[in-house]
Amino acid sequence: MEFLTHTLLPDDEIKDIQQRLLAPDLPWRDGRLTAGDQAALVKQNHQLAPDSELTISITKRISYALTNDPLIKSFSLIRKVHSLLISRSSSGDSYGWHVDNPFSRYGRRDLSFTVFLSDHDSYQGGSLSIQSGGETTTEFRLAAGQVVVYPSSTLHCVQPVESGTRFVCVGWIESYVKSLEDRSLLFNLDAGARGMLARYGRSDELDLIFQSYTNAVRRLSS
Repeated sequence: MEFLTHTLLPDDEIKDIQQRLLAPDLPWRDGRLTAGDQAALVKQNHQLAPDSELTISITKRISYALTNDPLIKSFSLIRKVHSLLISRSSSGDSYGWHVDNPFSRYGRRDLSFTVFLSDHDSYQGGSLSIQSGGETTTEFRLAAGQVVVYPSSTLHCVQPVESGTRFVCVGWIESYVKSLEDRSLLFNLDAGARGMLARYGRSDELDLIFQSYTNAVRRLSS
């Protein structure tokens, strides 16, 4: 399983964030300032100054939600969430095909995520396209408050915004387990064991599965 989509933030929090992002005189900066040399050539958007009060408020809430969500924790095996940015893309803006740098000064980038902050009907275009399995491309244009988590090693892009304004929060996860294949195996094992626990209750056999899962995480962690 390469991608995970999930509802992260409740409606009341999303509405509050949306209102705050529309305030006048916010410190928006050229998005190319936070891109690598190659990515900067294909990036056209704006990002909220990382030290602004609003950026800190929103990114703290999203970091907390990510690190406390059981499904995302199981999928990502989070060591840390870092380098969060608030991005604004207006009509004509886009971010061409690129791959994220493997590191930032805050940590390794094993998984990338995008939290959609805009309602569907507030903009057109702006899908997140992710390439996987050779030339297979999957597109994501999620409801406000939903997140997609995907490997940072993939080629991805943001399609041009045709009208309106697209707000998202993007960031990265350093996982305890670097390998995508190992994380997928562990996620499926954990999901299967939890499903059996919910359906049949605890058993000695299930205890052995959870023991094996825990020790596999220990063995595969870096």
